[in-house]
Amino acid sequence: MVLSVMDTGGSYAQLITVLLIFIFVLFITLCTTKWIAGYEKAKSVNRNIEVVETYRIMSNKYIQIIRLADTYVAIAVCKDSVAMLASVPKEQIEFRKADGSTSLNFKQLLEKAKKVNSGEDQRPEKE
Repeated sequence: MVLSVMDTGGSYAQLITVLLIFIFVLFITLCTTKWIAGYEKAKSVNRNIEVVETYRIMSNKYIQIIRLADTYVAIAVCKDSVAMLASVPKEQIEFRKADGSTSLNFKQLLEKAKKVNSGEDQRPEKE
C-alpha cells in the first residue's frame, strides 16, 4: 500500500520534470530562432540592390523589377535560371505610397474576410 502511494508521487515528479525540460527546450529554441532571424536580417540589408516588385507567372516562374544602384532592370526568374529582360526607366515605374495605405492591420483583414464569407462584398452581375 505504501509502495503504490510513493510510486504515484514519483510518477508525478517525473511528469513535472519532463514538462519543465520541455518548456526549457522550447524557450532555448525561441531564443535561438530570434537570434538567427536578427542575424540574417542584418546580413541581408543592402543599399545597392532591392527587389521593387515581383509578379508570379506560373508556379516557379516570376518577373521581377529590381533596383541595381540607380538603374532598374526587369528579370525573369525560373527554377534553374535568371534572365535579364529589359532595362526599365525610373519614370515608368509606379512606386507604392510610403504612408502605409496599401497595408491593412489584422482587424481590417478580419473584417474584409467576414464580408467575403458572408457574401456582402460580392458585386452584382451586369445585365
